[in-house]
Amino acid sequence: MRNWKIFQGNNSPHNGVENLEDPPPWRKFGSDAESDTKSDSNHKPRGAAFQPSEEAIQLVNAALHLRRPLLVTGKPGTGKTSLAYAVAYELKLGEVLYWPITTRTTLKDGLYYYDAIGRLQDVKQQDESKDNNKLKEIGKYIQLGPLGTSLLPSEKPKILLIDEIDKSDIDLPNDLLHVFEEGRFEIPELVRIAEKLGEPVEVRTAYQDKDNPETGKNIKVFINEGRIQCQTFPFVILTSNGERDFPPAFLRRCLRLNIPEPNEEELAKIVEAHLGNDQTIQDAAKELIHKFLTKRQQGDLATDQLLNAIYLISRKSSPIGEEKEELTKQLLKYLNSAEDR
Repeated sequence: MRNWKIFQGNNSPHNGVENLEDPPPWRKFGSDAESDTKSDSNHKPRGAAFQPSEEAIQLVNAALHLRRPLLVTGKPGTGKTSLAYAVAYELKLGEVLYWPITTRTTLKDGLYYYDAIGRLQDVKQQDESKDNNKLKEIGKYIQLGPLGTSLLPSEKPKILLIDEIDKSDIDLPNDLLHVFEEGRFEIPELVRIAEKLGEPVEVRTAYQDKDNPETGKNIKVFINEGRIQCQTFPFVILTSNGERDFPPAFLRRCLRLNIPEPNEEELAKIVEAHLGNDQTIQDAAKELIHKFLTKRQQGDLATDQLLNAIYLISRKSSPIGEEKEELTKQLLKYLNSAEDR
């Protein structure tokens, strides 16, 4: 068995990093993810391994039929964001439009971004007589945000994930109400020049995956007269860790789902969905799930911490004995404490 420690801490340079095994399925990026998809027919895209509850299935369907946002609450690591990717994967809705929220986030951040300074600098360098050309080029300085992109006309609903809405400024939930009700917005910079320009303006959207068969064609779109009106209301999931209350007017326009922490049977299914049913993995899972559940009774733990631990101790080069126990302890630290305990 190879020593699992790539870094030895002995200040002696070596090429040990070349012996790294494949990363966990949920930590593959770029060429790793692409090569894995081509070589392994069992590779599952993000969301494909998510195990939704019956309540989650019912409320997703209700939100789809009612064209209402779905507010998903639960502790960290219970799968709130994964639900959005699972819906996108199964219903072939394309790339998930991801909008992370902070205390500084405003409604405009989600709708579009206009690089006024960049445009001003470029205009100064151009021939002042070419006014119409300068108007046409305004699209180079505008990019739709995740919310704005989700409202673009389409036959199928686009999918929007508004992550950690409970971290927002107090005004953002109410600011979203009009957009949720009307499904439209304007870009003032384009509205002002619409009559003079007399033609649509091409702008960049929030989509980034050019290879996605559903939404890759929407990396850039044409906007007519600066106005966007959705044809089909997007499927919107808003996640919350339950750190604040929301105004009744906001809650009235959302369906609400609470995702509880998974039990022993559900954890076993999650582990198998992500790591397979190899006997070594199952043996490690059986031992660690029991330890995880016992420890979770005393504080907050996330399911991905369990997956990390199982992955590490079930590798060909994995720690053993006391080292294994110590590593497991370090990986299963409580989320609600900065202390090492």
